[in-house]
Amino acid sequence: MATVFSHALLGITAARAAYPDDRHFSIATWAAILAILPDLDVLGFAFGIRYGDFFGHRGFSHSLVFSFALSMLVVAARFREIALTTARGWGLTVFFFLVTASHGILDAMTDGGLGIAFFSPFENSRYFLPWTPLQVSPIGAGFFSMEGLEVLGNEALWIGLPCATLFAVRHVRNARAKRL
Repeated sequence: MATVFSHALLGITAARAAYPDDRHFSIATWAAILAILPDLDVLGFAFGIRYGDFFGHRGFSHSLVFSFALSMLVVAARFREIALTTARGWGLTVFFFLVTASHGILDAMTDGGLGIAFFSPFENSRYFLPWTPLQVSPIGAGFFSMEGLEVLGNEALWIGLPCATLFAVRHVRNARAKRL
């Protein structure tokens, strides 16, 4: 899996790009939370849920159905002033769906694990993307090791650098627009 840091960074970057007027960072905060949330499935290990099970790591919580249902729930519960049936409500729902689904996409770009159950609950096969430049993050105490540091360096290159570039380009564009 990619680390929680990279998932959150991608969510925040997407929110700042899509919703630059989010003054209270409410959308950005929820984007970060939703980008991380699918990894709560690791708690299942403590209850005897195996990695490859339906509710196991990278299973249903990494699926597109879960991403869509969770995005609808967050918009309905947290953004009550925006009706789900409006264009703004659907836009926010689709945005949160994409941010949540980005979790599985990043994990499918790693070089380890069993893959992602994108189509669960309809089909529980697990998939990787054809391009896997991300090193899989060690789970648990192994994260605080040299391997964990290598993973962070790898993610800084493949996730952090593109996010930082997007922020820099946006900053330069906004500075130019203020001068005009």
